[in-house]
Amino acid sequence: MWALIVKHLNKAESGDLVEKMKDQTKKIKFKNHYNPNSQFDLVRLEELFLSDQLDHSPDVLHRVEFFIILFIEEGQGYHSIDFTNYKCSKGTLITIRKDQIHKFFRSNHLKGSLLLFTNDFLVSYLEEMEAQKTMLLFNELLGVPKLQLTNKDFQNVSQIISRINEEYFHKNDNYSLGIIRSEIHILITQLFRIKAKSKKIDFEKRYLKEFVAFQDLTEKNITKTTKVTDYAQMLGISTKTLNTITKSIVHKSAKAFIDEICVKQIKRLLINTELSIKEIAYQSGFEETTNFYKYFKRQTNNTPEQFRTTQ
Repeated sequence: MWALIVKHLNKAESGDLVEKMKDQTKKIKFKNHYNPNSQFDLVRLEELFLSDQLDHSPDVLHRVEFFIILFIEEGQGYHSIDFTNYKCSKGTLITIRKDQIHKFFRSNHLKGSLLLFTNDFLVSYLEEMEAQKTMLLFNELLGVPKLQLTNKDFQNVSQIISRINEEYFHKNDNYSLGIIRSEIHILITQLFRIKAKSKKIDFEKRYLKEFVAFQDLTEKNITKTTKVTDYAQMLGISTKTLNTITKSIVHKSAKAFIDEICVKQIKRLLINTELSIKEIAYQSGFEETTNFYKYFKRQTNNTPEQFRTTQ
């Protein structure tokens, strides 16, 4: 069922199609108008829709190329990440990793802070192991991206963000970005503690490192293969061991996990591009469009057109 698009198109046609797909993908790059040399930014949620410097509509699904921590300080509303709507209220904290699709819902009641930063912002300061551990916090496949903080945790997070705000907007000297990195490191460590205490995820769990490696391979190669045997071979392990890994971490088989990644990729293309269904089928690795329809309908109970329309 699966095949690379280059088997069906010559090099010129394949190149044109790939370029067309790239051009139509709505990716939001990191831009800091307040401090162009910084890979970090702090934005008030209630001011987001008032900005005249955005190159996209926040309330339309879009893919970001950076990390976001959304902290709700007041009010009620919703936020969407990868087609799931999360209810937000005072004390809600949401982590969004790069390449996720999300959108804001317009609300006159929500108030809060958005911490935006690139991978380079963290890696340039943290040791490699700490940086990798930090990325786990933003991995939505290892736990729900939403946290509802207790009153005590809410106060702790508020104090950290208040100190970041003071450094960023008021002191703003040669030491500020270094201090902000340290504060974010403290914030992320606090969030690890909160998740560990609430048993949202065990970051010391066996097979976690192997699972993340498998996840990375799957996300990079999903348009080329969905076969468990192929990924087991890439990792140098047996299919039995691969199934043990996925069942231990996400409580599902390796095949079910691969299908989940594949469907998420298809959904992103349906919503985040203007590509035709046929083009999306090709980019998703399907040899025949009819097989693409059957697969998507089996996984979601919707046709590609129905999903695109509802979103």
